Formats: sequence, structure tokens, C-alpha cells
Amino acid sequence: MILNNQAKLTKYVKAAGCAAKLGPEDLTNTLSGLYAPHPNVLVGSEGSEDASVYALNETQALVQTVDFITPVVDDPFVYGQIAAANSLSDVFAMGAEVLSALNLVGFDGCHHPRALLREILEGGRDKVLECGGVVTGGHTIETPEMYYGLSVTGMVHPKRFWRNNTPRVGDVLLLTKPLGMGILSTAIKADLLSDAEACEAAQIMAQLNVHAMRALRPLAVSACTDVTGFGLLGHGLEMAADKVTLCIAQGAVPVLKSAKTYADMGIIPAGSYANKSHVERFLTCKDDVDITLFDAQTSGGLLVALPEKEVRQSIAVLQDLGYVHTCIIGEVLAREATPLRVV
Repeated sequence: MILNNQAKLTKYVKAAGCAAKLGPEDLTNTLSGLYAPHPNVLVGSEGSEDASVYALNETQALVQTVDFITPVVDDPFVYGQIAAANSLSDVFAMGAEVLSALNLVGFDGCHHPRALLREILEGGRDKVLECGGVVTGGHTIETPEMYYGLSVTGMVHPKRFWRNNTPRVGDVLLLTKPLGMGILSTAIKADLLSDAEACEAAQIMAQLNVHAMRALRPLAVSACTDVTGFGLLGHGLEMAADKVTLCIAQGAVPVLKSAKTYADMGIIPAGSYANKSHVERFLTCKDDVDITLFDAQTSGGLLVALPEKEVRQSIAVLQDLGYVHTCIIGEVLAREATPLRVV
């Protein structure tokens, strides 16, 4: 991958990617009690799940999600790829296949020429095609800051989808991509990264989670989510819910070396500090927890709970598919004093 940085997309936004997301506590308070249950809605907004699931009949259910992000790289085509991969990922986290997608665009016409928009849309189109879906339209408006993403519709069996908050005690936790994308996106915005470092981060963010999902779908997955704006521990908190404790071995969590370097320099997005402030009260740890475990990811990997005997078989398969950082990062325990424990 060679990045075209001439457009300087990241220079005209306040925060990059999912680091611009509203905090989990704000969202929970806003949505509490807003929507009534419906017999066809198998998954709604009440459980902070990755996507909604609406039953059509006994064998088919729609999976729907929407997501958009500000630029995380300066290259328009690659930004389109990453934004689309980030949007599509919510469907894969439910164990579902993508049918179609609609573009969502807020275009900053004050700082960028119109021709640049086509490059962004081409990047998004390529990722939708890669997973077998089709783009059927979209909507654009003029905005002071650029954003792009997709409204995605997928399909799944109404009794065979994954949830994010049903991990089984005794299962181990698998993570398919390394952390550090929020830190590196912030460093890209500040023009601190080398071309090689920026390309490595962009390739990881542009990588679809669809191939990991398809490899894991035949296995006994008890819970799955994609790690994005709330960071590994924020999404882990949602997975533990009020039922179990997730024990994370922080030394086992894959983090890009460049992300650790820039974190040590203090290049950390505000969204990651907000994640830390929210999660720390739900956390037990004898030592300091590394900030990268709170880092707001864009198009992060899948966090999956499944039996250890199946994980050890699947790691080699996932690495062969290109998820080279895949590893076991923890286990699911019976509920302790807090929903998260870091060792």
C-alpha cells in the first residue's frame, strides 16, 4: 500500500475516526427507556450490541447497522476503504453476511475539491464488493468536517447469530487485530508517522473482519464484538455485562510497536482518556493498566469468546487468512467483584 497524502484529510477535523465517538455513559443515559420492545426485534438498542436483528420469518432475520467516521488517514481512497470496513464490521460481529449498503457522506467542500469524493466512494465500494455486498445508493450533505460511512443491511438465521454479552464461563478470549489505531490516527493527523508506520496502520484498519467471521462461524462462539471506539476494555465491559468477569492478560494483548512509541510521547486521543475514565471503576488490577487497552480503535478486530480447544485450532487458520496478530488475550470467569480484571 502506498498512501497519497496530498489531500490532507485529517488536518481539517478535530478528532480522527472512532475517537470522535460520544462516550458510552452519555449514550446509555440518552437511550435509556427511549424505545419500546417489539416482537420482531430480537436485538435492539438496549444491550449496546453491534447491530440490530429483526426477524422476518423462521429462517431469516435482517441485521442492520450504521456507522461513519472522520478521516483517519490523508489518502481519500484508503479513507473510504477504512470507513467502509469499520461500518461493515458490525454485521460481521453478529456472525452475519452483508447484503447491501448505503453511503453516508458529510462533505467538507471548503477545503476539498469535489473530485476527491469519488475517490472516497470508490474505496468504500471496493470493500462492500469484497465481502459480497452491493452499494445501492446513499445521501450527501455539506458539513464543516468530513465524515463518511455506511448504513449496512445483512442477513442471518434468527436463532444462529452472535451476541456481544453472552460469554460462557470457561471460554477463552481471542483478539484478531492489534491495538493502537487511535494513537496512530492521532499521530497521522500530527504528521508524526513515517510512511511505513502509516501504511501498517492503514492496512490493518482497511482489513475486513468478514474472513475471520466466516472461519469462526462453524465453531462454538459464545460471544463476539468488534473493538472500536470504546477500546478493548470498554467493549470488554459490554461483553461481561452483569453476568461474568473477563480476565485480560495485558502482556498478551497485541499492540503495534509504533503505537507504544507514540503513546509514550503522549500522543493519545481524548476519546481514549474518556474510555479510561468510564471503565476504571469497573476494573480490578494490581498494576497500572496500559493506556493502549483503553485506546479508541477504528475498524478494530473481533473480540471472541469460545472454547479453548477450538481457539487453538483456529489461530493458525486466522493467521493464514491475514490476521497475523491473532492471539488469546484472556478468559471468561465466574462473576467476581468487578466485571473486568487485568493481570
